[in-house]
This record gives sequence, C-alpha cells and structure tokens, in this order.
Amino acid sequence: MARRSSTTALRKAWNKGLRAVTGQVMRAATKAARSAAQDVVPGVAKTPPHPSPGLGDWLSGLATGRAGMRRFRLFRPAGLTAGERPPLIVMLHGCGQDPAGFARSTRMNRVAARERCLVLYPEQSRLANPQRCWNWFDTESGRAQGEAALILAAIDQVCLLHGADRARVAIVGLSAGAGMAALLATMHPERFQAVAMHSGVPPGLSGSATTALRAMRGKAPAAAIEGGAAWPPLLVIQGNKDSVVAASNAFEAARQWALAAGAATVRDRRLQRGKRLPMTVVEFKRGSTVAATLVEIDGLGHAWSGGPAKEAFSDPNGPDATAMIWRFVAKRFASMR
Repeated sequence: MARRSSTTALRKAWNKGLRAVTGQVMRAATKAARSAAQDVVPGVAKTPPHPSPGLGDWLSGLATGRAGMRRFRLFRPAGLTAGERPPLIVMLHGCGQDPAGFARSTRMNRVAARERCLVLYPEQSRLANPQRCWNWFDTESGRAQGEAALILAAIDQVCLLHGADRARVAIVGLSAGAGMAALLATMHPERFQAVAMHSGVPPGLSGSATTALRAMRGKAPAAAIEGGAAWPPLLVIQGNKDSVVAASNAFEAARQWALAAGAATVRDRRLQRGKRLPMTVVEFKRGSTVAATLVEIDGLGHAWSGGPAKEAFSDPNGPDATAMIWRFVAKRFASMR
C-alpha cells in the first residue's frame, strides 16, 4: 500500500513538472509567434506614430507573393480628389530602418503633400533579414528577385486601390534600399520613369551574401552590361567619407547607366549651397538626354544628405537630397503628361 501511494505521488509530481515545462514552452512559442507576426501581419504590431501628422493619411497594407508577405505604408496627401491620378514615389529604406523612420529622415512626405503625389514605403521583414536589409545581393538564390516581386505587388495595389498613375512611378532607395531600387529598375525598366540611389551598390557586383561585403567595399570587378538601353534615368548620391559603402560604387552605377545608354560625360561642376557640404555633379548625356547624374558630396558619411540630425543615418550638414531627388523625378513626370 505504501509502495502504491509512493508511486502515485511520484506520478503526480511528474505530471505537475511536465505541465510547468509545457506551459513555459507554450508561452515562449506564443511570444515568438507574436514577434514573428509583427513583421508580416498588419495590425498585430503596435502602430508607429504618424511621421507627418497633419499632411495626409498614413495607410497600411500587405503585399503577398511567392516570396511571402511584406507590409507597406502609404502616404496619401490631404486634398486628393476622387478620380485624380497622382504620381507615385517608392521609397526603400536602408538597414536598421522602417517606413516611419525613413519618412522622418527623408521628409519626402512634405514634398508629396506640396506636389500632390503618393509615397509608398515597402517594409523589409526581420524574418527575411534580421537587420531589415533588403536582400539586393542575393540574386543567385532568387531571394532578391522574390523581394523585388513583392515590391512590384505593393506598387500594383497602390495603383489599383489608390489611383496612382502607372505611367509616373519613380523608385528611390538608401543603402540596401538603393541596391534593391537599382536592381528593380534594371529588371523591370518599363515600370519606372526614374531611379535614385543614395549610398548603395549597383546591380551585378554581388550574387550572394558571401560577395556582398566585397562589393560594398568597392572591391568587386566591374559588371557586364546587357540589355540596358531602356533603363530609366539614374540619379546617384554618395558621400566620399562613407565607411559602409565605398564611393567607387556610385561611379560604377553611373558607368553602368552611361554604357547602357551610349552616353558620355559632358558636364562636371562643383556646387555648394550656403554652409552645406560641397558637392561635385557629373552628368552623362547622349544628345540632350541625361542618362545618369552622379552627385558626390565632400565629407558625407553613410547617411541621408540633408536629413534631420535626430534621425539615424541622417546628416543635416549635407545638401538636401530629397529636394535633389524631387527635381530629378519631377522632370520625368512632367515629360509623361
């Protein structure tokens, strides 16, 4: 009898311990699932503050495709009327950023509110890259192409649901976002009227994570150019003190576009506005058409030029990159009217 009682007590203790362990595992699994859901399902994560309150709506969306799902944010200026077909600027953030932070750093929404255009901010998932970097380099595995397809799906949603003009779409990126923007422009040149790279690596210099670092350091061999005659015009902005992405990548990007268009260097000038950092601007033209514009900024590191000091990857001492990009993009939009 005592032996049976001892066995029963032992079984109860075992079951109690098992329930405790199971509970811990379930709580940990639930926490992990919620954390993962925050990166792929709108509404689960805490909504970040509106980066441009009073200027328009900050809408959320979700793009899906063979490569999974990606959230995105859309800035829609106040006052747009039914039936209006505004142009669209696609903004791809850099590593360690999200749409709200990128919007605050670039202040592109202010321009959009003034100029009556939509701004799309696709968001990279931590599940796809722990640092939220777009996988621009991973072309050998197809991950880069999969993410590019998700960004195109987000663009299609905005054109369908919010009336964006498909004939006036420009794509802009910083760092990893710049690499993805350039890749998209070369893969689907018919979808974009202009592309702007800020501190990024051009296509063809890396095919995997193992070669990405070499490309960022400017040590990759020059890329072969194939079928690039129809690429949209390019604006490259780069700081010559960038310790993350070598300044030689900016020249390589301009070289690629110039070769693809059969353009030559026709203008090289130094500019400085007020007390902001000086810059050298080089244009590559074929006839009267500018295929690429290279802007190299003296003393600028790996940061959005002219952005607010309180934001990460932002330098207020540089010339206003957002203004430069808008002037560049607006010319292309105007030609499509």
